[in-house]
Amino acid sequence: MHLFLLYQYFVTSVLAIFLFNFIVNNILFKNTANYLLPESIIKSPPLVSILVPARNEAENIKRCLLSLSKQDYPNIEILVLDDNSNDDTPIIVEEFAKKDSRVKLITGKPLESGWVGKSYACYQLSKYAKGKYFVFTDADTLHFKNSISSAISCLAGNNLGALSAIPKQIMVSFHERMVVTWVHFGILILLPLFLIKKSKNPLFCTANGQFMLFRREVYRKIGGHESIKTKILEDIHISKQVKRYGYNFMIFDGSKNIYCRMYRSFSKLIRGFSKFMFAAFDFNLFNMAVVILLISALFLFPFILLPLGVLLFDWSSMIINLITIQILIVLIMRIILTIRLKNRILDIFFHPLSMVYIILICINSVLQTKFGEGACWKDRKYDIDFK
Repeated sequence: MHLFLLYQYFVTSVLAIFLFNFIVNNILFKNTANYLLPESIIKSPPLVSILVPARNEAENIKRCLLSLSKQDYPNIEILVLDDNSNDDTPIIVEEFAKKDSRVKLITGKPLESGWVGKSYACYQLSKYAKGKYFVFTDADTLHFKNSISSAISCLAGNNLGALSAIPKQIMVSFHERMVVTWVHFGILILLPLFLIKKSKNPLFCTANGQFMLFRREVYRKIGGHESIKTKILEDIHISKQVKRYGYNFMIFDGSKNIYCRMYRSFSKLIRGFSKFMFAAFDFNLFNMAVVILLISALFLFPFILLPLGVLLFDWSSMIINLITIQILIVLIMRIILTIRLKNRILDIFFHPLSMVYIILICINSVLQTKFGEGACWKDRKYDIDFK
């Protein structure tokens, strides 16, 4: 019992640290919509290249292009690369390009050996881009009219070489709401944003590939997507490249001017998150096991232990109080995030189930990658070097 009490003190202390980090992060996690273009850019707006890799995106691409064509930033080009689609993606883009001369369709080359598909698509797009700024955005995003101008304002106002904005994640089904909420929850709890902003260490960096903005010269200097061509999580790794070369990088809240629905079916949801969970820890089995145990101990076990301690076991009031504090800390973070992102309040009470989803997806990510079909996305499979 003595060791169990020490364990509860440890868990409570770690959660208290995470709560402090979460509160600080919510202050630092600025929304791009709060920034306005400086007068110098308003007077002479440089060209912005909006680069959209698209593979089998017939369901999304027209809506994305329509939103991008309505931007209030006056000087843009919109380049869409058809990444060997076998649906109507290129036809839809061609039809749109006939009505808007700023839109151009680029036919992608077959995937070369040694490349991951999205990085190769972005690399090809960068070769055609003429802008002073490069915006890489996914085909399933929906942009408010100020998404580009706000991002440029953020970049200029914070003296950054590059940035990433995290869109509002549209979560319709129950499965989506249990899993996709971790896009924000994981970042705001686990990562110290003040170190992303201040530290030059690439360790303290992350990004969301749904929206990334680079200064052209920075993108070229760091080697662009070619420098991370073998990486499954190209967004995170290219953000680390920015840091390695001494440029400033930061992530922002894009929830007021960019929307995205990542996965529209349960199977795609599982496959999508399974693709990057193991990759996030560089396919290191030990690191993945430690993370699964840690998030279980912090965010799931308290909800299991409290009823056990109250109803079945004669645990001391100190242990019960510590577990109660742990649950309150987790719920406070969930409540704050739910209010900020305007998610469903009732989903907070399903937090333990949400954790079960995440843990099972983590395990599935390992099993699928190591013993199943491997790292697979968009009908492409990649060789992995396990550690």
